Amino acid sequence: MNHKNIAMLFVVIPLLSACTSVKVTRTEVAKRVDLSGRWNDTDSRLVAEEMIKDCLARAWINEFNKKTGTSPYVIVGTLMNRSSEHIDAQIFIKDLEANLLNSGKVKFVAAKEPRQELRDERADQSRFSSKETVKPFGKEIGADFMLQGMINSVKDELKGKYVILYQVNLELINLETNEKVWISQKEIKKIVTRSSFGL
Repeated sequence: MNHKNIAMLFVVIPLLSACTSVKVTRTEVAKRVDLSGRWNDTDSRLVAEEMIKDCLARAWINEFNKKTGTSPYVIVGTLMNRSSEHIDAQIFIKDLEANLLNSGKVKFVAAKEPRQELRDERADQSRFSSKETVKPFGKEIGADFMLQGMINSVKDELKGKYVILYQVNLELINLETNEKVWISQKEIKKIVTRSSFGL
């Protein structure tokens, strides 16, 4: 490459950089935004709302209330992602937990990892906190039911257009008897068309 070409290269690079711009627009958190067609926060929120609404409308909760005279304690267990893309299961789990707890019809106990952190804190308190403030072991509340689930997807693609079906399956299981007291399935189908623009 000669000196003239090198000089032209240093002129072109800044010009290309100047043509690139970033625009950021703030929007309402609850607004439905679907840019890529992939599973997103709107899908997570709407599926959680609909499925938990159905869960709490079923007979299992009234039967438990009549039998025990109290609200059931629920824990969210494993939510497996068997879809064709990366999905942050924790976001969906938190949406499920929020809808369950905020309904006022069930109570919640911490999941496995948070429980261990709490136990570590109690162990630390037993060593360093005053007797008046230390929280003892052996007073945890056991859950009555565990919510488990799975996210699957099926994709069909042809020439820049594809259809993707997301299928969410949830089960509520009695922890004492292993009885499945509620099973539900929710599906979302999206048609995505990609356009190519040549220069």
